[in-house]
Amino acid sequence: MNQLTTYETPTEAFELAQREAKALSLSSLMPKEHQGDIANCLIIFNMAKRIGADPLMVAQSLNIIHGRPSWSSTFIISAINSCGRFTPLRFRETATECVAYATDKDTGDIVEGVTVTIAMAKAEGWLDKNGSKWKTMPQLMLRYRAATFFGRFYAPDILMGMRTADEAEDIAPIRVHQVSDDSLSGALEALAVEEVAEVAEPAYADVLVNEDGDPF
Repeated sequence: MNQLTTYETPTEAFELAQREAKALSLSSLMPKEHQGDIANCLIIFNMAKRIGADPLMVAQSLNIIHGRPSWSSTFIISAINSCGRFTPLRFRETATECVAYATDKDTGDIVEGVTVTIAMAKAEGWLDKNGSKWKTMPQLMLRYRAATFFGRFYAPDILMGMRTADEAEDIAPIRVHQVSDDSLSGALEALAVEEVAEVAEPAYADVLVNEDGDPF
């Protein structure tokens, strides 16, 4: 009996992936930022393969916030629910706090993430940001953040070290400026001008430090 065996070299595998990425990049269903970008689509294929998800689903769930890719919170919930390791996520909540939990299918244990509270959102500065959804949809944001914390502890391979889009919006990158005591007033004036220009959505959280690296 003849048996047909196909041997795939790394080069052949890469060429196949490139062809698949090109086909995906030409689809009108792809988000605008990925259309025509074969390199991005190749990365999307790789990410989808690693977590066992559909490439189009991954592409539509990626958001670029402050120049970095971030997952949508709904994707995290969907990925955890479909990974096969847990029962579907459930939430134990009140008006001011929420914790996500599920049953581990291997052990039968109930596992739960970190409790997220409105007090935490206020202390971390999420609640008081301009345009914050924590003010208008607090219960939804509590669930989203609770699900993210659950995934970060029990399914970090799905998150792949990435933040969710709402986390990225809540936590702006810090930009440090070293100034001397003599130039402090001038630095503050310069930052005030930048804040006016970026009033719609500041890209950074600015911190002024002295020559020893201590904040003012």
